[in-house]
Amino acid sequence: MKRDPDLQAAAAEVRAIYREWEARPIERNCTGLSDCCRFKMTGRTPFLTKGEALVAALAWRAAGRTSVPETADGACPFLKGSRCQIYDGRPFGCRTHFCEAAGGPAARKDVRDLIQRLEAIDARLGGNGGVNLPGAVAAAMERPGKKRR
Repeated sequence: MKRDPDLQAAAAEVRAIYREWEARPIERNCTGLSDCCRFKMTGRTPFLTKGEALVAALAWRAAGRTSVPETADGACPFLKGSRCQIYDGRPFGCRTHFCEAAGGPAARKDVRDLIQRLEAIDARLGGNGGVNLPGAVAAAMERPGKKRR
């Protein structure tokens, strides 16, 4: 992923939104069960904006990875055992909506402003709304002119 000042600024904005969410006085507690990461089992896959996908891709690259693996069991490609390998870079949906054990879905009124900011970043980056997690991060991992494997 090339160093683009616009992309770096967008990633910084997304991380700021994540920090703001974490600072809100809403009781959430990831218990590490990873059931929410088993998309085929739950029937729910997070959809990411381009900014969220960028942050996840940067976290994946920082772990030394160059592509997003496919999973035979329909689990999140970033799940290893019961641990998220991009936990600090995990998408907003993973932080707020998917895990019953962590407190279940956050109320829309508690996240609406943050979602709108993520959508504004998406629009600036040329996004067109949410894309499923594996596809969104795989696209963010691509370098201009490089074909996906």
